[in-house]
Amino acid sequence: MLLGVGLAHESDPNVCVRVELDRDRALEDETVSASLFISADAPIARLDVLLVLPQGLESESQLVALSHAAETREHAVEIRCRRWGGYVLGEAIVRAHGRSGLAVWERTVELGVPLKVYPRPELLDELLAPLETQAFAGNQVARVKGTGIEFADLRPFVHGDPVRRVNWRATARRASLVVNESHPERNTDVIVFVDTFTEAARSISEGTLELAVRAAASLAAQYLERRDRVGLVSFGGILNWLVPGSGSVQRLRIVDALLNTEIVLNYAWKGVDLIPSRTLPPKALVVALTPLLDERAVTTLLDLRARGFDLAVVEVSPAPFAPAGADEADRLAHRLWLLRREEMRGRYRRAGVPIVEWREGTPLAAEIEEVRAWRRYARVARA
Repeated sequence: MLLGVGLAHESDPNVCVRVELDRDRALEDETVSASLFISADAPIARLDVLLVLPQGLESESQLVALSHAAETREHAVEIRCRRWGGYVLGEAIVRAHGRSGLAVWERTVELGVPLKVYPRPELLDELLAPLETQAFAGNQVARVKGTGIEFADLRPFVHGDPVRRVNWRATARRASLVVNESHPERNTDVIVFVDTFTEAARSISEGTLELAVRAAASLAAQYLERRDRVGLVSFGGILNWLVPGSGSVQRLRIVDALLNTEIVLNYAWKGVDLIPSRTLPPKALVVALTPLLDERAVTTLLDLRARGFDLAVVEVSPAPFAPAGADEADRLAHRLWLLRREEMRGRYRRAGVPIVEWREGTPLAAEIEEVRAWRRYARVARA
């Protein structure tokens, strides 16, 4: 009789859970504060709420246990962003215990709260300078002569020159008016080319694609800080691109596009003709991030160089993710594979393309400096 009376007085409390984040964008290793708003139609002796987080997010207080009355309560949860990506806080599992202890209700509540975690950019001391600049003002010193602040040369005075450009010391020595010439400050069109045909990886958070996305975000952020125009080409199973632009809005567009970067299997042969012409403007500097594992990407980059684009290649090395096997045949095959990759780098160097091998654990700044040194040497050799 007591059991029947207890069950008769129990009813589904209809627990509802709603999540609000203090912000919908964060950087890696940052903490986002989440507020759980829990409501029920009837008092509950014990309520357990398990917040199911996607891989890449974690929290020390995913499981919430509390007694609950028939009212809305707020509970704070700290969410740690461990890896970049676009996430959706999908669901919460709710278990409600009746006051009599005889009934338990369990349900899954869909949350659908988006959260974007951006890769933390690496600080680069120097960036690659283009061979040619554009016609708009920026922070890059052009090699041509014009109106600017960087001294270039001296020349005789001609009618129309402003008086402030007269070099009075040189004028006194030469007994004729001499004016200063300078290099103008122009901007650059930079295209970040990310190869997404295939990757070598240990896990979802350790692989060549992970390194390429981090490097692309760092390069885009720092070129945009110099007032350059930056575009993005994600060249792989699915072709994505962003037309070059500048400003903070363009930075958000690029990072949002990088968050959606993934490997999509595709056997179709793709070439540079598929990329819209507006995405690759003339005189653009193309910085390619590729593991050089797919022949389509290798051929496309060489085709870009043949069309006259200023190209630099950062090879995201797959070697650390593909160790040699245990037996002698596997070790021999691994050595032959490494030799073939060295021969592939030679193809780029013979085409006049600077290429560096970037391995996991090495700062990106060191590889960028190696490319800058190669380009300085190559420029002197052409002279």
